Amino acid sequence: MNPFHYQRAGDQQAALALGTQPGTRYLGGGTNLVDLMREDIEHPMMLVDVSGLSRDIEDTDDGGLRIGAGVKNTALAADRRVRERYPMLSEAILAGASAQIRNMATVGGNLLQRTRCGYFYDDAAHCNKRAPGTGCDAIDGFNRMHAILGASSACVATHPSDMAVALAALDASVSVAGPNGAREIPLTGFHTLPGDTPHIETTLAAGELITAVTLPRAFDGHSTYRKVRDRASYAFALISVAAALQVRDGVVEQVRIALGGVAHKPWRANAAEAALTGAPASEATFRAAMQAELADARALRDNAFKIELAQRVVVDTLVKLTARQENR
Repeated sequence: MNPFHYQRAGDQQAALALGTQPGTRYLGGGTNLVDLMREDIEHPMMLVDVSGLSRDIEDTDDGGLRIGAGVKNTALAADRRVRERYPMLSEAILAGASAQIRNMATVGGNLLQRTRCGYFYDDAAHCNKRAPGTGCDAIDGFNRMHAILGASSACVATHPSDMAVALAALDASVSVAGPNGAREIPLTGFHTLPGDTPHIETTLAAGELITAVTLPRAFDGHSTYRKVRDRASYAFALISVAAALQVRDGVVEQVRIALGGVAHKPWRANAAEAALTGAPASEATFRAAMQAELADARALRDNAFKIELAQRVVVDTLVKLTARQENR
């Protein structure tokens, strides 16, 4: 690990003043960043500890929630308002990591965690994300875990966060502060697709700090988070789905779907949602909607199964959410 300086920020203003200095990174729980420093992938000159800032969960005037960036994952998953109004978010967090990691990890840090692609961690491999311009060995290598949507010739890595998938389905927004003031970024626009610059992973500007995540009022209906993985615990998703569904008189009134394990960012299933809204709540309709969503999916040598798996998981999830409403 390279030498670095550490300073704990007493407030947001102090954090932003330090964050503008070259080579500075903000530190939340450190569950990913510190690992990357040990692996000689990240080389910050200074760490500014912001884990003590923005640790409140507050109701908003429109019935939503404002979640401080420093809130621990364990606290967020356990919050009564989250469990009752946004159960998919609580389920996603609990599916994401061990209790020890959830006790350390923060909301802001969770959004900024980097891919777990094996080639990204292997300094003997070519990886445009780790060393821009060197190539991507995953494309012709072992790519069972890699992207089927939104990938490019420069990168086929997937985003690892479970929490972010639920936040994408919930229409969350990310509050950030920086040298040029504060702004709100829709969660679906916070992370970027790889294109020719896979090392640029978010739309954050230099020195900007995540301060909160805001959830709008939840609509009536049922929601859930489902994760398919190689083993029952502490594994990253092959496919995950965050889904919320409201059915009235057998017709889909509102639906939200986001996928994990399929792209460089949490993937909001806009085409499927458009096809389903106002359509009969039936297995056949759900299947047709997911076929439309996955029409542009492109498989690599080892991950073609993900296309069929994604369709099956989403269809089964929506069928079960429909049954829950009918039996309510």
